[in-house]
Amino acid sequence: MSGYWIGIITILAINIVFAYGIFLAVATGQLNLGGAGFQAIGAYSAAWLSAEMGMPLYVTIPASILVTGLIGFAFAFPILRLKGVYLVLGTFAFAEVVVGIIINSDALGGAMGLPVPDYIDWPVPVAGAVVAALICFYIMSTRLGLVVRAVHDDDVVSDLMGVDVRMVRVAMFALGAGLAGLSGGLYAHAYTYVEVQTFNSALSIYVLLYVLLGGAQTPWGPMVGAAFFTLVPELLRNLLPQMKVAVMSVFGVEGAVTPPDESWRFVLLGVVTVLMMVFRSEGLVTRQLVERLSHPFRRRSSNATQKEAEA
Repeated sequence: MSGYWIGIITILAINIVFAYGIFLAVATGQLNLGGAGFQAIGAYSAAWLSAEMGMPLYVTIPASILVTGLIGFAFAFPILRLKGVYLVLGTFAFAEVVVGIIINSDALGGAMGLPVPDYIDWPVPVAGAVVAALICFYIMSTRLGLVVRAVHDDDVVSDLMGVDVRMVRVAMFALGAGLAGLSGGLYAHAYTYVEVQTFNSALSIYVLLYVLLGGAQTPWGPMVGAAFFTLVPELLRNLLPQMKVAVMSVFGVEGAVTPPDESWRFVLLGVVTVLMMVFRSEGLVTRQLVERLSHPFRRRSSNATQKEAEA
């Protein structure tokens, strides 16, 4: 496998883990715009333990989950008292505070960052993505998943039915923070260097888009959203030169054509994103779509069971 595809698979797997971390909070109706802060905590926890303490991978990766999960749990109690735009602003401010602390911390390398001595190849992030997906699919298939959906759809009615809405949201927020920390730990070891500029406000917005435009109603959404926003820019990188040649040939321009500027692929991605928000406001993958696709298989299974019973 070429180095290019190894890099694509690695960042795709990390983005999927990251998206699931945000998905768990969004699934309860809470928009978390502090994803970059939680990923930074996980990345720097793993990097510091590896570089300064000489800890092995089987310690640094779980530590990134544990540290970020505990911070997310403690942070959830005050921040989840906020609602709507105030919650979005509060989580966004948290991410900016984390970045500010790291920049002004000599122990964490400040603005220069930290080197990470231990390297992991692409199978490890892929395994992390599989584990994160299985965890989220399992949660959403249990009674807890039903409670999460109920809280998302109507928290007042859920509270009247005896659901501890606050603790459900805190638990999902903390677990999501742990998964975001895992993505940070995987990032640190996959790229063997962390710098605070990577964990900027744009990253928090991107990962929230992974979830919202992929679909926050089912665990398939974050996976589809992360794949879309990771792979489409790379696809446009290869398609744009061919598109420019085709357009120039239509207007009769012959000879060598200079390739388009790299920024154009993000312009087109932005246009596609806006169109998705207009025409698929609930995301690419919805509950109705999943039920519709799985219905034929359920019907075949029920028919086979009925025939066995008759026999």
